[in-house]
Amino acid sequence: MEEVNYGILSILPAVIAVTLAFITKEAVFSLLAACVVGVVITGGGVGAVSGLLQRAMGNEDFIWVLLIEIFIGVLVAFFQVSGSTEDLTKRLEGSVTSRVKVQLMGWFLGMFIFFSDYFSPLFVGPVMKNLTDKAKVSREKLAYICDSTSAPVCVLVPFSSWGVYISGLLIGMGPILDSSQSMEVFVKSVIFNFYGILAIAMVGLIAMGVIPEFGPMKKAEERAQKEGKVIADGATPMMGVELSELKRAPQLQTSRLFLNFLLPVIIVIGVGAGSYFVMKSTKTLEAFMIAVFYLGIVLRIQGMPLVDIIKAAMQGIKGVVPAIVILGLAYSINTITKDLGAAKYVVATTSAWLTPHMLPAITFFIGAVMSFATGTSWGTYAIMIPIAVPLALQFSGNEVTTLVLATIAAVAGGGVFGDHCSPLSDTSILSSFGAASDHMDHVKTQLPYALCAAGLALVIYLVIGFAA
Repeated sequence: MEEVNYGILSILPAVIAVTLAFITKEAVFSLLAACVVGVVITGGGVGAVSGLLQRAMGNEDFIWVLLIEIFIGVLVAFFQVSGSTEDLTKRLEGSVTSRVKVQLMGWFLGMFIFFSDYFSPLFVGPVMKNLTDKAKVSREKLAYICDSTSAPVCVLVPFSSWGVYISGLLIGMGPILDSSQSMEVFVKSVIFNFYGILAIAMVGLIAMGVIPEFGPMKKAEERAQKEGKVIADGATPMMGVELSELKRAPQLQTSRLFLNFLLPVIIVIGVGAGSYFVMKSTKTLEAFMIAVFYLGIVLRIQGMPLVDIIKAAMQGIKGVVPAIVILGLAYSINTITKDLGAAKYVVATTSAWLTPHMLPAITFFIGAVMSFATGTSWGTYAIMIPIAVPLALQFSGNEVTTLVLATIAAVAGGGVFGDHCSPLSDTSILSSFGAASDHMDHVKTQLPYALCAAGLALVIYLVIGFAA
């Protein structure tokens, strides 16, 4: 069957989704409207939307993420009813005495969880939320910290799943003959990933006040400090009230911070990081499952009735429903955008500009636009690396030069930009959920910071391109 070329219509669903999201601030409505438009473009009719939703959500990838969110919801619910989050806040109040220290703690914790971009925001957000609320740090700011220390960190670590994936795509290109050579090339390219480096550095510099707050984030922080409102009036936190407002169970008034919080956290990190180093695959779902089962047993031993434990678990599951709905629709947009060939259209319309001098900057720009429109960085890599890297090798005489390394890094950084700040991105959605922030408020406040880092990275790539 001949492939249909939809031209500029291929990017229309993504444009509609992003535009409506910013105008209406209703992510669910915007994503659903975009799905309907995409299906109509393909000629399927409005009735075919159900088929799109089934294809997008009826697969292992989405079910895996859905289960992670469910177990995260249950774990957070158990933390709430055990009183461990309350106890942790009280314990750290003496040492984490300022807004700056709280933000820096979140920054360091996010960088520490370097092995999974999903694991990081789902862990950092719930752990830090009580502390940031106490310090009057806005939920938008916490979501920004979670988001900027997830994918931007992972893409800089050679032995993360991101590094392995990107280096795997390089095998067979020019002089890069095997996995060891491809990993060596990727390691050398990391210092040229200016977007990832700048995005992470900005979090610390803004937290310390070296870079002053600006844009919508400044207003959010002023609201939190002056009015004590960590979320805006009328905002819809991704974490439902069923979860965020759970109280300590009456049977568990004694503080058992090690058993009820630290040990589950050690289990989560130990299984997640341990499985990566031993099995070369981060068992994120299994890590949270084991922690949930452990803490459920501990709560029963400590005297909490089984019926109350199950009730708390159900409240946790209800609390993650808003995130699951938006995530499912984001997967649907990604599916219809792929069906329409949006990524190929973006590449085709910009390929004429891929000259030696402009190559790093243009590949960064294309990767950023493509990943922002589709909400996927790995999909962007799969399309862009086989196009941009052989072209860079051709310009460099089939040698791994600065131009080649900068091009690899530009694709990697451009992909992170979309994964970092697109309202369609799964990690942005998970960051909003982890921080219990309104999703569009998170996107709106983070975007100016991301654009600053992206703009500076683009200028540097232009300089490198002309110098090389």
